[in-house]
Amino acid sequence: MKLRVWAGLAGVASLALLMGSCGKSEDESAKKSPEASAAATPIDPATVGSIAGTVKLDGPAPKAKAINMAADAICAGAHATPATDPEVVVGTGGSLANVIVYVKDGLGNRTFSTPSAPVELNQQGCMYNPHIVAMMAGQTVDVKNSDKTTHNIHPIPRNNKEWNKSQPPGAADLQEVFAREEITIPVKCNVHPWMKSYIAVFKHPFFAVTLPDGSFSIKGLPPGTYTIEAWHERYGTTSQSVTIGPKEAKTISFSLKPDTGGD
Repeated sequence: MKLRVWAGLAGVASLALLMGSCGKSEDESAKKSPEASAAATPIDPATVGSIAGTVKLDGPAPKAKAINMAADAICAGAHATPATDPEVVVGTGGSLANVIVYVKDGLGNRTFSTPSAPVELNQQGCMYNPHIVAMMAGQTVDVKNSDKTTHNIHPIPRNNKEWNKSQPPGAADLQEVFAREEITIPVKCNVHPWMKSYIAVFKHPFFAVTLPDGSFSIKGLPPGTYTIEAWHERYGTTSQSVTIGPKEAKTISFSLKPDTGGD
């Protein structure tokens, strides 16, 4: 009888140890990734080239939508005029801001060092600034709260660990890491439903986000043939193939068509 009891206890202890080790392994895998920790492949700086260009909206721009922040007097009071939805920002000549342009294919099995400097996501005027954050896997995102109201930062990834944290006014910055490549991760605030942002996580450094004039620049590319993709949260993606020779600078352009839903 005692033998059975001791055997049962030993089995429970083994199961608990196994479950604990599995949980630890999963947690560690969320913090460390081969994409972020592999040794960097050497690139000859004397041969690298670049790609620059613009992204435009091929069609009429939708009317900017005003955001109603009346639910929080602090948010509403932060704007002399109502803030507008940052989903579609169109400038002169149809230039399109907040488009992610990146190397989708062509780098092979090269690996790259993770930047030590963090990227910043600030909450200011109850809006995320910038609207689009681009970073590398393993790099730190530093989340600030510049408002005098509490925010709740909630990224919703598919390929990374989800987190959901409150940040009162005056609180310390929140620092988080995404271990794996994912394009893109939507971010919301559970307190202020109009707040939204996107985080794009790459396993390489060859990406850019278009400026208000629709321009972008990707530097330091080794010679090769690449698929370059442009992503916009509303207008989807488009891509093209580009071949870069040693020390060559290429200029390309993208055109995204507006949806037909009408605004």
